Order: sequence, then C-alpha cells, then structure tokens
Amino acid sequence: MTFILTNDDGVDAPGIKALLQAVKNLQIENQDLSYPIITVAPQEHLSGCGHQVTTTKPIYIDKRSESEYAIAGTPADCVRVAMTCICPEIKCVLSGINAGGNMGVDSYISGTVAAVREAAIHGIPAIAFSHYKKKGLEFDWESSTRWTTQVIKHLITRPHELGTFWNVNLPHLTPEVSNPELPKIPEIIFCNPCTKPLPVDYRIEENALYYQGEYAKRQKTLASDVDVCFSDRIAVTQLRV
Repeated sequence: MTFILTNDDGVDAPGIKALLQAVKNLQIENQDLSYPIITVAPQEHLSGCGHQVTTTKPIYIDKRSESEYAIAGTPADCVRVAMTCICPEIKCVLSGINAGGNMGVDSYISGTVAAVREAAIHGIPAIAFSHYKKKGLEFDWESSTRWTTQVIKHLITRPHELGTFWNVNLPHLTPEVSNPELPKIPEIIFCNPCTKPLPVDYRIEENALYYQGEYAKRQKTLASDVDVCFSDRIAVTQLRV
C-alpha cells in the first residue's frame, strides 16, 4: 500500500512539498501509517483545469526517482497513471496543498479536487487540500504542514464510504496567529459546500474581456465551507462523485 501525492500547481510547487512533509510527520507520529509515499504530479502548473483527461495524445512520464514522477498530463491523468502503471495498491490519494482556495462550486473547476474525485471514482480513499490566500499575505507553508498533518490524522482513520472524498480548505491567518511555536491549530469544522456562484465580472478593452472578479468578495452561505474558511477555521467537506 502506498500514499500517492499529486496537485495541479506542478510537481515543483511548494504546496506539494508541504504536503509531503505533512505525511512524513504523520508517519513519525503513527508507525501504523508508514507506507511508501510516491509523488505523481503534473510537470506544469495546471490550476483550473478541472477534470480534464488526456485520451488523444501520449502522456510522457519523467521518472525523477523511485518516489517522484513528473507527468505531462492533468491531475486526473496523474491518478490514472499512478494506479495503473506505477502503484496498483494505493492506500490514499492526497492532492495539494493548492495555493488558493477550492471551496463550494470551485470543486467543479479545480484540478486539485479533480484528482481526488478521480481516485474516488475508482474506490480509492482521497483527500484534497487547498489553502485560501488573503490579498497581501504570503503563505506560511510550515504552519500549513502542521495543520495538514492533524487533518489527515482526523480523516485517515474514518471508515471510507465508497463514492465519496474529502475536500479540505485551510484558512489564511496572519503570521502572529500561525506562529509555528504555537501548538494549537485552527478549529476543524465539518461543513457543507457553499452553492453560491463565484464572482463573474469582466473588464472590457476593445474586443477583449479580462476577468476581474474578486474571490474574497464571493457570496457565502452561513456555516458553509466558504463561511468557515473565511472565518479563520479549517473547512472540511465530504463530496460525492
């Protein structure tokens, strides 16, 4: 059995390195989860690619090591390649940590979420991790790693319900709140996904349209994942294929 790590920000993104460390930290805490970890992620940044798969052209694989593969394909391709060509026996697929939120209706657009949906379609337990970003703040990947370790610990031991997967969104706290010297993590809230639409707003210049919707100003339903994450808590939703 093996943990498969993937994302849509690319194999060299800091978020997937943070996710890898989170799993390693978990294994230090719990030797029963000391399975091999293999990264199978896109060669390039493919944010927003949704559940696109490659069927009409070759998918090239760059085997960087026994534990890292760069795939010339989408996140969903990566899961397909991992389970058929690299590691048929998979414990869990973990996707992320995406540099940006994937809440509510975002799940239909997100490559990060598509990867775990693809896993769930094949009956494999899977968790997507994304990190909401506030304007003007940088990511604190050390804190994200600590939080992710604890969330995986919460979810990995739960009974796996076929046809479902987990979607996790980390909040963006100010540096003094997310100081790694503080052992406490944000509150973990199990909630429903928000069904409100994303902002749709374009700037028109001659015959061209430029998207200028502001993610932080999106509508949100009370107690939904958007409301929870925007309120500095960790939002966990269970989604179905």
